[in-house]
Amino acid sequence: MVAGSDGGLLSPIEAPAETIGRPAVSKPSVLTNLLQALVAVILGNVVYFALIPSLPPAARHRPLHLDLGVILDFWLCLVAYGLIRTARRWR
Repeated sequence: MVAGSDGGLLSPIEAPAETIGRPAVSKPSVLTNLLQALVAVILGNVVYFALIPSLPPAARHRPLHLDLGVILDFWLCLVAYGLIRTARRWR
């Protein structure tokens, strides 16, 4: 679907000729966003695995279980992603 001049959506058949042939995603930053997310996951996991020896047993992940360790790992990845996005905005 393509936005028309009045703000409504047009079907691909009604789309203006200048929009045909354009890539589906117009943002060139999709690769940048993907790389930021990948770096955040890697960084968050590195921090989590570095902290494992000092974590209490309840905060250590057990394979194939949803536990506090998974939540802590996810939170660390989320914090890393937020820091990366914030640092990129400051530049």
